[in-house]
Amino acid sequence: MDLVDEIFMAQALLIAERGIGHVAPNPMVGALLVYKEVVIGSGYHQRFGEAHAEVNCFNSVQDDQKHLIPKATLYVTLEPCSHHGKTPPCSERIIKEGVKRVVVAVQDPHSKVDGKGIKQLVDAGIEVKLGVLREEARLQNRRFFSFHERSRPYVILKWAETMDRFMGNLDSTRLLITDDEVNKQVHQWRAEEQAILIGTDTALLDDPLLTNRLASGASPLRIVLDFNLRLPLRLRIFQDGLPTVVINHERDDILGSVQYIKMPREKKSLADILNRLYAMNIQSIIIEGGATLLTSFIQGELWDEIRVITNESMRIGKGLASPRIPNHIQSSAEIVIGHSRLHYYFRLT
Repeated sequence: MDLVDEIFMAQALLIAERGIGHVAPNPMVGALLVYKEVVIGSGYHQRFGEAHAEVNCFNSVQDDQKHLIPKATLYVTLEPCSHHGKTPPCSERIIKEGVKRVVVAVQDPHSKVDGKGIKQLVDAGIEVKLGVLREEARLQNRRFFSFHERSRPYVILKWAETMDRFMGNLDSTRLLITDDEVNKQVHQWRAEEQAILIGTDTALLDDPLLTNRLASGASPLRIVLDFNLRLPLRLRIFQDGLPTVVINHERDDILGSVQYIKMPREKKSLADILNRLYAMNIQSIIIEGGATLLTSFIQGELWDEIRVITNESMRIGKGLASPRIPNHIQSSAEIVIGHSRLHYYFRLT
């Protein structure tokens, strides 16, 4: 049964992945109903505020197979919720459907769940098997787990560099390192995170939009660190009407689509900023700032993932050096796109 459970849980994890970029701050969740090793129902959490994976799974069962539900095993990638939120408790729906066996990948760390859903199922006489593909499930919802276990957003650092490890020109003119194909991947990354953050210098020098224009999915919330309010309102992030947050020391109000969040002058460390983002219920953020800001996150060990795009056909001889990744951090994966190689690094704690 262990191998069978792993096979169907792997399928449930694949289904759950379809919710990325649409369900935050909720986790991605997939569910399968299996009767005699045949899937009779499947579902995933599709959008924040809408039905959860278990409900969609039950609703997908054909009328002529609904009588099989009490005899089927329910596979779900995260502990079913047991509290009333935007939707009713999934644990109650499972009990109502008469399911006798539930296989769960990982326990939900949210304080409103955290074992309560499993307990409710067990108290109702349901057999619960916990921990099937647990690590895979935690990796899939690493943003969710980081938020609830570390009380801060999941932090992704991203930059592009030349083959000789420069990310900009010395004269501050813009250096175009990535091509259209790579840019599509970068925009897909943006669509998968709740927020994107840059510093004052990047905003001034590059005047970026920081939106997702080349891939499917929504644009992240734009956050700019501008403590002394040096940025002119002519910048594109202030002109397109999309939500933008400016973290600063001067004002705390809203001007059109721009929200100014004032932080005390003694509260300007990266840890303080992440605490404020946590209070804003932001679970994940991708940092696309300059070398100084990126290096500060690395040195402060306030990162979870680094994504480096290296253009292997470009060398400039001298320029603005890229941040340095600690020697003990090794690349976990590499992807080649055209002339560029994408390196992924994970900080394991």
